[in-house]
Amino acid sequence: MSRSAISSRASAGNIGRLKQLLHKSDNRVCADCGAQDPKWASANIGVFICLKCCGVHRSLGTHISKVLSVTLDEWTDDEINSMIEVGGNSSANEIYEAFIPEGFSKPGPDSSHEERMKFIRSKYELQEFLKHSLRIVSVSGRSSLQSSLSQKILDSFGSSNSSSKMEGMVEFIGILKVKVIKGTNLAVRDLLTSDPYVVLTLGQQTVQTQVKKSNLNPVWNEELMLSVPQNFGALKLKVYDHDTFSADDIMGEAEVDLQPLITSAMAFEDSTMFANMQIGKWLKSYDNALIEDSIINIVDGKVKQEVLLKLQNVESGDVELELEWIPLDQ
Repeated sequence: MSRSAISSRASAGNIGRLKQLLHKSDNRVCADCGAQDPKWASANIGVFICLKCCGVHRSLGTHISKVLSVTLDEWTDDEINSMIEVGGNSSANEIYEAFIPEGFSKPGPDSSHEERMKFIRSKYELQEFLKHSLRIVSVSGRSSLQSSLSQKILDSFGSSNSSSKMEGMVEFIGILKVKVIKGTNLAVRDLLTSDPYVVLTLGQQTVQTQVKKSNLNPVWNEELMLSVPQNFGALKLKVYDHDTFSADDIMGEAEVDLQPLITSAMAFEDSTMFANMQIGKWLKSYDNALIEDSIINIVDGKVKQEVLLKLQNVESGDVELELEWIPLDQ
C-alpha cells in the first residue's frame, strides 16, 4: 500500500498525538547525538533524530530503522502508534543504551560521520548496549520490546551486515526527494496490460512505489526519499510489472544525472532568500533519456527539477518525475 494512498494516511487525531509526542522535552533533541530540534524519526524504533543521524539510520536498511520526516512525509496510523507505544527518546534510550561500556561515548551534534556510524550501528544494529536477555524486534514497520527474537528477524539482521559495512564510511551531503508523478504508454507485459511499479536506486539505497493494477498510464504521485552520498552517481530508475506467481518483468529503465540539480542547489545555497526563478538546466542529448530539456527552478524557496524520461530498452513508455533537493541544515 502506498504511503500516499488515502486509506493509509494517519487520522487527524493521531497526527495530533505525534506532534504532542515530538513536543515532549526529551524529544526536542536527537536521541543519538543530542542535536536540537530533530525533524526526522525512526518509526519502527520509536526515536526522533536529526538529519545527520538520519543519514546513518537510512544506511542500516528499513528492516532495522524506518526513517520518516516529521514534516515532509505522510505517516500511517500504525507508524504513529508505534512511536507512541515506545514513548519517545528517553523511553527508547533506557532500552537501547542500558549498558554503554566505559570508554564508549555518545556522539555530539558536531561529531563526525564515522563517530555517528560507529555508535548508531552498535546501538541499533549490533545491539551492544542492551541487556543480554533483551532484544528489539522490528517487523513490518512496527516495533515491539520483547525477550525473544524470531529466527527470521535474526537472519535479516545477519544478511544486512555486508551492505551496512559497505556504507559505513559514506558521508551524506543532502536528501533527494523524488516525486514519481506518472507513467505514459507503458509496455504490455500481461495479456493486454501491466501492473507497473517504479524502483529507484541511489548508491546502496533502493526505494519503490506502490503497484498500479492493470494500468499502462499509471498516476502514482508518490514521494520517495533518498540520502545523497558525497560521491553520488546517477539516480537509476526501473519500471517493473508485478507478477504474483513468477518473477517481475522489467518494463524499461533510465538514469537521471543529479549533477545539474546539486550544482545549481549549491550555487544558491540558501534558496529561501530568492524569488521563484530558473537556476539551471539538464540538456536533452543523444546519450541520455530526456524527452525534453529538464529545468531546475527555485519554487517557493525550494530547489526543484522537472524530469520527463523516455524509458530505455523497451518498446514504449515515458515516466515523469519531480526532484527536490533538501540540504542538510533543513
